[in-house]
Amino acid sequence: MPTIQCPNCKVSIDVNEILYHQLEEEMKQKNLELQKQFEKEREQQQIAYNEVVKNFELERKQFAQEKEAFSEKLQQSTKEALKEQSIKMREELKKEILEEHQESLEFLQKQLQEKSNQVKELNNAKVEIEQLKLANSEQESKLKVQFQKEFHTKFLQEKEQILKQMSEENELKLKEKNVQLEELKKQLKETQRRAELGSVQLQGEVQELAIEEFLRLNFPFDEIEEIKKGVKGGDCVQTIHTREIANCGKIYYESKRTREFQKSWIEKFKEDMRERGIELGVIVTETLPKELERMGLIEGVWICTFEEFKGLCVVLRESVIKISLARKIKENKADKMNLLYHYLTSEEFKMQIEAIVEGFMQLNSDLEREKAAMNKIWTQRKKQIDKVLKNTIGMYGSLQGIAGSSIANIKALELPYEE
Repeated sequence: MPTIQCPNCKVSIDVNEILYHQLEEEMKQKNLELQKQFEKEREQQQIAYNEVVKNFELERKQFAQEKEAFSEKLQQSTKEALKEQSIKMREELKKEILEEHQESLEFLQKQLQEKSNQVKELNNAKVEIEQLKLANSEQESKLKVQFQKEFHTKFLQEKEQILKQMSEENELKLKEKNVQLEELKKQLKETQRRAELGSVQLQGEVQELAIEEFLRLNFPFDEIEEIKKGVKGGDCVQTIHTREIANCGKIYYESKRTREFQKSWIEKFKEDMRERGIELGVIVTETLPKELERMGLIEGVWICTFEEFKGLCVVLRESVIKISLARKIKENKADKMNLLYHYLTSEEFKMQIEAIVEGFMQLNSDLEREKAAMNKIWTQRKKQIDKVLKNTIGMYGSLQGIAGSSIANIKALELPYEE
């Protein structure tokens, strides 16, 4: 994990977690702002729609009033025309009767016949008037239907234009928000990448210090020589001493903490060992070579992880001590046989074997604890990612529910059979 340690309180701080929480808060804030802005725009659009409906109702009422006024005016004009014609005919009849009162009966009959014809013409005029009323009513109905059609067509066109404009605006805004979300994701990935790159050197130094500290704590008689930075070579040299023998031998250590193991390290490490006159070397790496599932020996160099190093260094140290003892035995075999016998039957040898076994058992326990901790971290991150995805999907669903098919479908959020 890319962490830093506080120089005052010695507390480990997870850089990724801090950056992730900061970006998560920023994304939440931006989502809230986007939702508020969207609600505001939707209210404005609803107000505009209500205004259009209100205008439509006013125009409809105005048309009904104009229709009613036209009908009343038509009835009034018809009544007045009939009344004027009736009065005129009565006056003419009265005048003719007075002027022709003394004429003969035949002339009266003739006049009556003419009046009868006029009455027929009057009846025909009434029929024509009724026909005109009917034609006027039909024309009025046609005008009403035509007006309603034209108004309805105009209303649908305006409504379609408004919805199209709203859809285009919402689509542009959704695309803009998607671009902003992608940009935030890229910034998050870039930040994580920079944090990982910046912490590689720090991680390597932490492992080097951990190796030196472990050797000093567990082997207080040994001399742990740190190789300064800038000097060609590995990281440290362990010169082994016992209570009885000084300088039994040396072990050369080098720390590597990268994602990929490189074979060129082995050749370079062996060259450094030859220059320093050291026969035994260990590369402690985070990533093992592909041909190794666990610690092993490649081209005369031991390769292991940091956890395996804790047990391997004990075994190698004992091997160096035994080789040193064997060499001294050859120098004085008779005396050394007794010393070797006493050593193998001593309590010290028994305790050292027990320490090796306990070290491997502790190593296994530490490994299990690390597995549990990593599973916990992975679960937390999975929940956080699910939370971000859920909120994003919710926002997309709300926008699609408002704008409908105007918003382009996202293939990852659709069911397979919809294709």
